[in-house]
Amino acid sequence: MSPADRDLLHKIVGPVVEGEGLDLEDLKVSQAGRRSRLQIIVDADGGVDLDRCAEVSREISRVLDETNAMGEAPYTLEVSSPGISRPLTQPRHWSRATGRLVRVELADGSDVTGRVEAADDAAAVLDIEGSTRKIMYGEVTKARVQVEFNRVADTDAETG
Repeated sequence: MSPADRDLLHKIVGPVVEGEGLDLEDLKVSQAGRRSRLQIIVDADGGVDLDRCAEVSREISRVLDETNAMGEAPYTLEVSSPGISRPLTQPRHWSRATGRLVRVELADGSDVTGRVEAADDAAAVLDIEGSTRKIMYGEVTKARVQVEFNRVADTDAETG
């Protein structure tokens, strides 16, 4: 698919996703045999459950059929929310990670792991082993939420 076709899909799908109160995180088109595969990643504050993915998928499918944006060839539409491994690249990603443990690689070559306490349009505040550190997004080369299998148990132990 050409960049122009991808841009057209963004222009068609973006307003549908936004109209449902969601953010369009990514849109990918690939070939799967004779079919095209359109993958759309959506997110929102508080996350996106399967029911919301299904609702927005129906609406996107309707608009794609009306506009014939995918052409005459058969295609598969997949709408999902981002997985835990999604990199934190936008301020809204950081805000949605509040309370989560993140690993951050910095432009100076160092890395830190801490819990997101707060985030705004310019920076995130991390709790790193009891100390607070403000990380400007411009300093970040890579950041991801870390999987914590024992987080619930730790919280229960602290309160119980």
